[in-house]
Amino acid sequence: MSYDEIYKLAIEHGFFSPSCEIYSDFQAGFWEYGPLGVALKNNYVNLWRRELVRRDGMVEIDGTQIMSKNVFVASGHLESFADPIVVCTKCGTTTRADRMISERAGISLPEGLPEQEYDALIAKHNLKCTNCKGDYGRVKRFNMMFRVGIGPKDDDAYLRPETCQSIFVDAPRLFKTMRLKLPIGFAQFGKSFRNEIAPRQSLVRLREFYQCEIEVFFNLKKADDQAKFQDVKDVKLPIQRADGTFIEVTAEESVSQKIVPNQLVAYYLALLKEFYDKTGIDTKRARFRELSPEDRAFYARSAFDFEVQTSLGWMELVACNYRSDYDMGRHGKVSNHDVTVPDDNEKVLPHIFEISMGVDRSIYCVIEHAYAKENDREVLRIKPQLAPIVAGIFPLVNKDGLPEKAQHIYHSLKRDFPVFYDESGSIGRRYRRQDEVGTPICITVDYDTMKDGTVTLRDRDAMSQQRIKIEEIQNHLSSLVRLQD
Repeated sequence: MSYDEIYKLAIEHGFFSPSCEIYSDFQAGFWEYGPLGVALKNNYVNLWRRELVRRDGMVEIDGTQIMSKNVFVASGHLESFADPIVVCTKCGTTTRADRMISERAGISLPEGLPEQEYDALIAKHNLKCTNCKGDYGRVKRFNMMFRVGIGPKDDDAYLRPETCQSIFVDAPRLFKTMRLKLPIGFAQFGKSFRNEIAPRQSLVRLREFYQCEIEVFFNLKKADDQAKFQDVKDVKLPIQRADGTFIEVTAEESVSQKIVPNQLVAYYLALLKEFYDKTGIDTKRARFRELSPEDRAFYARSAFDFEVQTSLGWMELVACNYRSDYDMGRHGKVSNHDVTVPDDNEKVLPHIFEISMGVDRSIYCVIEHAYAKENDREVLRIKPQLAPIVAGIFPLVNKDGLPEKAQHIYHSLKRDFPVFYDESGSIGRRYRRQDEVGTPICITVDYDTMKDGTVTLRDRDAMSQQRIKIEEIQNHLSSLVRLQD
């Protein structure tokens, strides 16, 4: 498959589309979810809640999207959250320097190089503007924060570039009100905003995007004393080491071989791997890429990016960062508040392990990995628990009471399941339309239905058919979407 095929299918069937596209001044990097996209996204987030948040006994919050300036002074974003850009001296085109150099010179660059090193690489490889062949100016830094003005005095505030800062500033109150104990995971689903220089490829790089964020607070002294680690110690972790070597080890081996810092980190990497196994993404084409010190975010002591292979190359879906006590230490210092928490008989400044998931990119990968082209049909083999539509319901023909019977079945199911009624076109064409949007089951009402009360169930993947009684449909669909442990 190709990105263009996935994009065409998604646009035509209402998964996602550009925002404000009827206006000539619409901006790149803003995308809308259509009806099928909303359903897929909601199912995905519900799976995340089941397999990570509830399974691990985490608590979930919903923080504000606009936060005060001092939050980002403490977090370091106002100082460090910037990408290198370069402007053509002839036509004025702005380009992200590191990505342009990597793509055109065919080299891999660590994050955070000094500006003069980018300048030297542009000169060494004689890189010119792709629009007009003009010379580039000097590389400079561009901060990606979206500033907003609050009230009549236009006080400084910012759209959050990540959801986690709400968790950090709320944590002291949450520990008190919820009587929480370490270790504890805080979860949040919501939107973040980054003023990307060159957003592209639909859901892959956005200026407004969804995150599923988890921040695990723990006492570093007890990071290797995790009873629940026994549940996942044999889970295989595919790891691309920072030196380029690839290994597949169990979670237990990753700790004993000192590939990951401790049992707590290995435990959550294993949970994440098991979660993606259940999304339908092919985890045989996935890896945890260990980041070198030069590639890690400024707050990370160690880091792994969970990446999936796609038609666009390896795509980062989740940033897994061991943030040490950086965040709580900084917020405590800047706010002048005590942010320590009790743990047994001591006060602890919590260390934090982060699992920061890009929802939109994950949705794109679910669609791409589910896509197949088979002879004369396109099909999305989306897992039933994620499918936007669980069942299509059709009358074989539009006469003799069949539409009325099919409508009755549709109305009896639609409050409990996402079902779709269709009586337009041949039955084969209706099957194909549902294949294209990932519907796992099609239910056909025919003349035998009128005689014996049975319907035909057609399976999307096997393309096999069976007959069941109308009163059995509810249980059949329940079994289909029920996630097995």
